[in-house]
Amino acid sequence: MRDWDKELKNYTFYIKLEKKLSDNTAEAYLRDLRQMAGYMDSEFGIGPEQVREQHIESFLAYLYDKGVKKTTQARILSGVKSFFNYLLINDRIENLPTEFIDPPKTGRKLPDVLSVAEIQAILDTIDLSSRFGHRNKAMIETLYSCGLRVSELISLRISDLFFDDGFIRVIGKGDKQRLVPVSRQAVRLIGCYLEQRAGQETDPRSADTLFLNNKGRGLTRVMIFHIIREAAKAAGIAKTISPHTFRHSFATHLLEGGASIRQVQEMLGHESILTTEIYTHLDRENLRDNVESHHPLSDF
Repeated sequence: MRDWDKELKNYTFYIKLEKKLSDNTAEAYLRDLRQMAGYMDSEFGIGPEQVREQHIESFLAYLYDKGVKKTTQARILSGVKSFFNYLLINDRIENLPTEFIDPPKTGRKLPDVLSVAEIQAILDTIDLSSRFGHRNKAMIETLYSCGLRVSELISLRISDLFFDDGFIRVIGKGDKQRLVPVSRQAVRLIGCYLEQRAGQETDPRSADTLFLNNKGRGLTRVMIFHIIREAAKAAGIAKTISPHTFRHSFATHLLEGGASIRQVQEMLGHESILTTEIYTHLDRENLRDNVESHHPLSDF
């Protein structure tokens, strides 16, 4: 495994420093690659330079036999391709063993979305007299009305708020920045929260972080999940809710309201418009439901 360990270590530096992937994303890539490396070493006794197309196909068959989901197989293959592309670019291998291997075909699962009424119900359940009521309401409104990822929400800074211009600055994947319009409701709720927060003791290292926990430090992903699920439960919503549900809902509601897919792509910070296109399927589902509900001949 020494050859694999050396190349995986170098690849780790590459994806963190050159690709600017987060520690969590890099570790997810490496878990998959270590699994592949272990298989190549135990089954064939080969290092990265000896891997050929048939070895990759054997590894994918192994994943299939283990009952690994097709979506997971596709994710693993994506990481494996990235790794071997890196080796080729850096002259560590002469041929690309993954060049002609296609990912397994998967049905694209449409994400759950909330209606505007459901989102309002969640916001209405938040008790503003509680210690963190203003924070939680401002946080959920910002998550939805700006279409943020949970990582973007917890890293949002006070210095990123440009309310006079009607925008916030968001630091997305790969440290890419984008400006996103902010709703008047979010501006109002954040203002109320900041007034309440003024009396809270704050860790100096988190002074510019917008949303803080009870120790005056930034919130974690787990805390955001918990706050949202508790609010959804209180609102009587049975759907499985996550922070990403609000992002999905934001994109869907924009398209239903007439926004172009390019506009939605920019606001979500998607590098490829193909990622955004899933929401056009949601929009078509909504159109079909409306036709079936309101067309005079829908029962025939």
